[in-house]
Amino acid sequence: MDTNINKTINAGLLAYGMSGTVFHAPFLQAHSGFNLKAIVERSHKNAVNDYPNITSYDSVDELLNDAEIELVVINTPNNLHYEHSKAALTKHKHVLVEKPFTATAAQAKELFELADSVGKQIFFYQNRRWDSDFTSVKKVIESGKLGKLNEMHLRYDRYRNVIGPKAFKENPVEASGLLYDLGPHLLDQVICLFGKPLSYHKILGKNRVGTLVDDYFSIQLSYPNSLYVFVTSSMLVVNPQAGFVLHGVNGSFIKQRTDIQEEQLLAGMKLTDPGYGIEPASKDGLLTTIDAEGHKTEETIPSEVGSYLPLFEAVYQAINNNKPYPVTREDVLIQLEIIES
Repeated sequence: MDTNINKTINAGLLAYGMSGTVFHAPFLQAHSGFNLKAIVERSHKNAVNDYPNITSYDSVDELLNDAEIELVVINTPNNLHYEHSKAALTKHKHVLVEKPFTATAAQAKELFELADSVGKQIFFYQNRRWDSDFTSVKKVIESGKLGKLNEMHLRYDRYRNVIGPKAFKENPVEASGLLYDLGPHLLDQVICLFGKPLSYHKILGKNRVGTLVDDYFSIQLSYPNSLYVFVTSSMLVVNPQAGFVLHGVNGSFIKQRTDIQEEQLLAGMKLTDPGYGIEPASKDGLLTTIDAEGHKTEETIPSEVGSYLPLFEAVYQAINNNKPYPVTREDVLIQLEIIES
């Protein structure tokens, strides 16, 4: 890891719920270039049990007024991302913002202008680019074994037939519903691979009894050279289908959505554990190719090792050495254009 350990960035988390405990704090703690200095905990003070040297603030304003904090992780409810990002930038902090970045492209552009005016950077927490399953799919595409791609399906399904307790996800407020919840993950993976589509068509559904927001979406994206990508997510799938299905002139590749990092971190596994990020061999992808004579060959493709630490390394290098961050503003604007259309 190419970091200058003598130039440490003080970081603060705006919440210590599931995303804070699983997706952010362990990585800020593990990366030698960051010092996890403070966390906002409005009610239960649990962070000190995991990080004894942490400062626990009662409010967002208290953390933002800490002059020593340079990077603020915006991991509050979706409808507060714009407000909290604006407040942090106004206090001259860099920000790392959970998905969805904002509810609208107009809000995003306003924050970009503010960041530029105060000389601070905005980073987008699109961690699924570093999932083991997605990096495996990306490697197969880049190998050229499939030939020219003609079709790709990405799915992210769950089975939750009841209305969840999180009001910001289940009530018709800004940036609520499944499209804003899982859409940014799937669309970012597509944009990472293929860029901006030529066109797209989106449908939304409401299937759970009593739901006030969408709990199903499907988006068809059209790309040059007759490549069509289908993105689908549902909260009522009892038997999940493959997360990635690719078809090309020379073959097909099928991969389950099987990144194990979230499950491992929830179970208390440390990033230093030798098994961290390694999927079971039974979850390997299946590559089927065909030659000019029509003979098929099946090959299991071992999964790449998953790790979100490179995302934090990219943030570190962007702040300290002005290196480009891999998730660009244009990527996020394309994503938001599709979501809010």
